[in-house]
Amino acid sequence: QVQLVESGGGLVQAGGSLRLSCEVSGRTFSSYGMGWFRQAPGKEREFVAAISRSTGNTRYADSVSGRFSISRENAKNTVYLQLNSLNAEDTAVYYCAATERYSLVTLRRSYDYWGQGTQVTVSS
Repeated sequence: QVQLVESGGGLVQAGGSLRLSCEVSGRTFSSYGMGWFRQAPGKEREFVAAISRSTGNTRYADSVSGRFSISRENAKNTVYLQLNSLNAEDTAVYYCAATERYSLVTLRRSYDYWGQGTQVTVSS
């Protein structure tokens, strides 16, 4: 049983920063491509960032490129999302996801496992 548990969300002022963490248990973490998605109220869940299994290659949505940074620490079975220069449009529930089959993919259906999400609220 693969489990993903996010943490690090919260309330932050516009222009501030947060670091989200996602710890993965149950299988060999280094075998997964990892991604972050977010879902704002009344909107579809959208891709934010992805990182490859071992090379550390990354991919970002245009809306967060240059402000957010994804990284992973395989020894700790953890993937991170650093959120900088936050604005009100970044308010959402953030989910991490793992894929056994792909790497650096943006489609939700490409991911096999999902966390429960962590709320990020940016006040203006």
